[in-house]
Amino acid sequence: MSDHLGELSERKRLILKAVVEAHIQGGEPVGSKYITEAGQLTCSSATIRNEMAELESLGYLEQPHTSAGRIPSKRGYRFYVDTLLEEYAMTAKEIAQINQLMKIKMSELDQILDKASKVASSLTNYTGFAIKPRAHAVTVTKYETALIDANSFILIIVASNGAVKTRNVFSETELDDALLTRLSGALNELVVGLDASQISLPIIISLENRMAGDTVLVNTVMKSIYEVLSELDSGELKVSGLDRLLQYPEFTDATNLGELLSALERKDDILDLVSASDGDGVNVVIGSENSVKVINHSTLVFKPIKSNGRTVGAIGVIGPLRMDYARVLATLDNLGGNIMHLLSEPRYQDKGENHDG
Repeated sequence: MSDHLGELSERKRLILKAVVEAHIQGGEPVGSKYITEAGQLTCSSATIRNEMAELESLGYLEQPHTSAGRIPSKRGYRFYVDTLLEEYAMTAKEIAQINQLMKIKMSELDQILDKASKVASSLTNYTGFAIKPRAHAVTVTKYETALIDANSFILIIVASNGAVKTRNVFSETELDDALLTRLSGALNELVVGLDASQISLPIIISLENRMAGDTVLVNTVMKSIYEVLSELDSGELKVSGLDRLLQYPEFTDATNLGELLSALERKDDILDLVSASDGDGVNVVIGSENSVKVINHSTLVFKPIKSNGRTVGAIGVIGPLRMDYARVLATLDNLGGNIMHLLSEPRYQDKGENHDG
């Protein structure tokens, strides 16, 4: 929806900004008397009332039936975020808490994102989340094997999205290094560059022929490969500070809370939304304004995390529509910058950024 920037005079913008910020702070409908007494505008209460009525007719404010005051609409919040928001100055304490991320010794991207989501939740007092986005049609770029004993080995799978997965494979066939070398060679020749849907029966038969007809071993290996490809393609969503939602009156409504909890549990809508984002900045989704109907009475804000030009995850928060947007955007932008700096260090670059078993 176009915001028709030209239709809002400077006074209307100041009034809209005052209403949004007062509602964010107090959660109650805002009347002309409050704005007049706040001293931000020099015009009369009657003039402010008229301007608020016009802002309502333009779709930027709403008037609850039981109140003479007004609250921002989703369109009003969007205009505020895009046009009126002032930069939030983080405190020394907040910056110090974010900078602690630089000192962590975690080796896994999952752990770093999960820790960052907890920091975001703590600093903003909203529910935090960490995402590993969908990797649609992920393929394998390399297979390696490592012998454990005569009946088991490690299958190492290097994926096209940078992930490295390992699986312990048990074999009824007695194993040795020569057999595993033949297996990894066959996998790298026949199965590299294919996603799960492209691994056809003729390919599996060719693999069995290369392995002297050892159907059981090939089936066991292919089951592990399918599991890994499915896991990499599904994405992950981890939530922290879920109980913080209960501090906001908006979520005492069982319908609103149930809708949000359902979206978090189902995770698909949120994963689709984040995976579809290709920008570098902080994204703000207010209610169901996005084509993916994630949340209707909540705001979702997230920052993509990139490494070597590729999105490897995202961190964000979920809260009520009357979110402290300035603080949230500054927090996520700083956190995201710290994580990306961390991932640029040699200890992550050398490991392919994303090893796990």
